[in-house]
Amino acid sequence: MNKAQKTEVVSKFARKEKDTGSAEVQVAILTARINELTGHMASHRKDYHTRLGLVKLVGKRRRMLGYLSRENVGRYNKVIADLGLRK
Repeated sequence: MNKAQKTEVVSKFARKEKDTGSAEVQVAILTARINELTGHMASHRKDYHTRLGLVKLVGKRRRMLGYLSRENVGRYNKVIADLGLRK
């Protein structure tokens, strides 16, 4: 993920101007990184170091979503819908 992609994700999910630390932004950045690594793993099946990093990112995103669902269900539902995480 390069800087331009990251700023695009931040601007889309920011709650206010210059917001880079809110739970929504963090979950969106983690999701973008997870999607990139998933594509990498499709072509490099035996890359176990990347697989470990991917599993860690998924766990981190899961914990962030748990926090968000406990604190504000409306924001949680909006993030889930925007990112298309639940089907």
